[in-house]
Amino acid sequence: MSAVEPYDAVDVIRAKRDGHPVDEAALRWMIDAYTREYVTDAQMAAFAMAVLLNGMERDEIRVMTEAMIASGERMSFATLPKTTVDKHSTGGVGDKITLPLAPLVAAFGVAVPQLSGRGLGHTGGTLDKLESIPGWRAALTNDEMFAQLDSIGAVICAAGSGLAPADKRLYALRDVTGTVEAIPLIASSIMSKKIAEGTAALVLDVKYGSGAFMRDVDRARELARTMVALGTDSGVATTALLTDMNSPLGLAIGNANEVRESVEVLAGGGPADVVELTVALAREMLALAGQPDADVEAALADGRAMDVWRRMIIAQDGDPDAPLPKARETHTVTAPRDGYVTRLDALPFGVAAWRLGAGRARPQDPVVHAAGIDLHAKPGDRVAAGAPLFTLSAQDDARFARALDALEGSWEIGDAAPAASARVLERITA
Repeated sequence: MSAVEPYDAVDVIRAKRDGHPVDEAALRWMIDAYTREYVTDAQMAAFAMAVLLNGMERDEIRVMTEAMIASGERMSFATLPKTTVDKHSTGGVGDKITLPLAPLVAAFGVAVPQLSGRGLGHTGGTLDKLESIPGWRAALTNDEMFAQLDSIGAVICAAGSGLAPADKRLYALRDVTGTVEAIPLIASSIMSKKIAEGTAALVLDVKYGSGAFMRDVDRARELARTMVALGTDSGVATTALLTDMNSPLGLAIGNANEVRESVEVLAGGGPADVVELTVALAREMLALAGQPDADVEAALADGRAMDVWRRMIIAQDGDPDAPLPKARETHTVTAPRDGYVTRLDALPFGVAAWRLGAGRARPQDPVVHAAGIDLHAKPGDRVAAGAPLFTLSAQDDARFARALDALEGSWEIGDAAPAASARVLERITA
């Protein structure tokens, strides 16, 4: 005889539908029962839509996050002789910051456990980028991860399936029920995984603009504040930077070309906006780790960060000296007239790179590591008629037409340079 359930999913749905807070015990039960498949997908979809329409109070979001963490394993880095600090980005176009950031922070004796994911749609995945490197391996055992954090200080690898399995089910459901945009659900999804990872401190890079998950800056700010509160309430020192994703980050959009650009940053060069954001996030992470005065620019300039990068890649069976994949076909778009680049919309460039093969339409699809876009000019740059603006790369030139369709109307050349804007808009703390 099956056990009697203490709550009814319909009562929980009705409470949220009618704008009432859900009792803590009932909310914990709802997440647990959904993980056990007692609560159906249809019931959880109705609940998610009620949350989208009516929101959640801070305590409700905390309870739901804790329930999602409790659905799986929780890691602990307490035995490591180093402070741990992690970073999470809400994703964008050309966002390769994790690659130079993890070894840069680790160069200061801090452990950086970056459990990362793969791309879907127009935002690239960190693991897809690193798999451009011949031999590099994303899957590590917990023992391998701990050993690497102890000896090298930085690890970028795939998250195990045991972390917050309730979130995995709910995330897939949100994707097909029009409830992806619900801020309480986004916040609890991200933070349940990050808190379950066991890091002592966390810095969030919350993006807004054309190529971001949150286009509206006020909604991005609300998401950042919600996640900072969740981390703080769970005992994880958490801060967030609100950053601009209206134009692509850096000059490379893809996989292999983003690795190439990351290595340029680690060698003391690279595009100014990538360096600016890498340095800003490194300072935040090191401040939370007790090193507010760390000279992060010096660690890029003197090769310390590059040394950690090479050791990190080799530890995961990659060859840091091997040539990266190059595409068979390229197509360059040139400036139709003299002037200044006034606009490069991030989203169409992300979609174009995806159509070239740099992304995947379904989770099981492979990515083409050599495919992508290289920008030759950014907003504010002066260009002459006939000068290259950007180059598309693909293994098959049949892909260029649809990529160019995506880019129609996505860039402009004008007579005056646009006002300069910083990548980091504001810093959000508890």
